[in-house]
Amino acid sequence: MTVPTASQPPTGAPRYPQLSYALPDPTSPQGNVFHIIGAVARLLREHVGDDAAREFTTAATSCRDYQQVLDLVVATVATSDRGSSA
Repeated sequence: MTVPTASQPPTGAPRYPQLSYALPDPTSPQGNVFHIIGAVARLLREHVGDDAAREFTTAATSCRDYQQVLDLVVATVATSDRGSSA
């Protein structure tokens, strides 16, 4: 089982649609890219396993910029904005 790579744009449903992560406001402390990577990796580790968390972290840390990490998150788990009611 592989996590989408940093170079794959998100298309269709995320790899793990049963897992949900609320995207934080980028100006908040939780919006820090390393906080996001850690939160999603924790979610994967708790619900899917260590391998999925490790693969995600490796892909995320190879991203070139913040937007690429967000694209990877969207391709990996279901997401919503912090303020949305999804």
